[in-house]
Amino acid sequence: AKNLRVMASSVPEWMKDAGVEAAEGSVTNRADAADAVRSVSAVFHLAGKVSRDNEDAAAMNKIHVEGTRILCQAAKEAGVKTLVLASSSGTIAVSETDEILDETYPPPLNILSRWAYYASKYYQERTALENFDGEGLKLVILNPSLLLGTEDERLSSTKPVLDFLARKIPYTPSGGLNFVDARDAAVAFISALEKGRHREKYLLGAANMTFAQFFGRLERLSGVAAPMVRGVPKKLAVAGSSFIEAVFKNWNKTSPVQPKEVEQAEYFWHFDSTKAAEELGFAPRDAQETLQDTISYLRENFLGAGAFK
Repeated sequence: AKNLRVMASSVPEWMKDAGVEAAEGSVTNRADAADAVRSVSAVFHLAGKVSRDNEDAAAMNKIHVEGTRILCQAAKEAGVKTLVLASSSGTIAVSETDEILDETYPPPLNILSRWAYYASKYYQERTALENFDGEGLKLVILNPSLLLGTEDERLSSTKPVLDFLARKIPYTPSGGLNFVDARDAAVAFISALEKGRHREKYLLGAANMTFAQFFGRLERLSGVAAPMVRGVPKKLAVAGSSFIEAVFKNWNKTSPVQPKEVEQAEYFWHFDSTKAAEELGFAPRDAQETLQDTISYLRENFLGAGAFK
């Protein structure tokens, strides 16, 4: 690819060795952003911070909102024509019921405003829409669900599976999730450069499952038993996790359960990806393959091969 450049706080050596031009820096720095977008025609905006802790709200807003504003303005000034933004399915598809949502569903502000991460991603989308618009410009927003698969070195999205394998999940939540293979999402991002429509959003997901179904799949593939406790009332689950967190904080230790994660798992994150399939050619692989690859990767790199054999 011509003029292929990557900006990150730390660009891995393998990427430099592959001939990718490194532009180390931050989207929150105007000079760094201007250097990164110089002489390029398209930008994939993938920078982000994933945290379920609302105490990280300021850091996430700085990266997702202010960083997006800075990058969009720098891109327009440099003559960039296309910007593909990585957002989250959580800005659209989260509900108290198991209904299947799509891009026409109004933003569930009353729900996502409770969680700093999803609120910051919602305002990131609005910031991009306000700052990268005009004649000849194209902004495409992609909204993947939980990204599973291999090569998640920071455990930014595969940690729930790791916690399951390590038997750290005490009960089965009553909500449901959607997940997608990171490799399939990446293909959709490339496709969005040409096929994505300006100011449109595309949900990317492979499978809708309740947590009971999800844990059941993981149990069959890994041999690790799913949590036996089920049917815990939502209010009790959240209150219990908050109490445990308070006790551990009093001991100056990290709690094994995060109240926000528990609360989120009591909701449903189900949706339909027909729009992405029809317009971007999005075709995710079988969910079983993704889960098996995720388990194998985590065991080999974080738990040790055969840890639970």
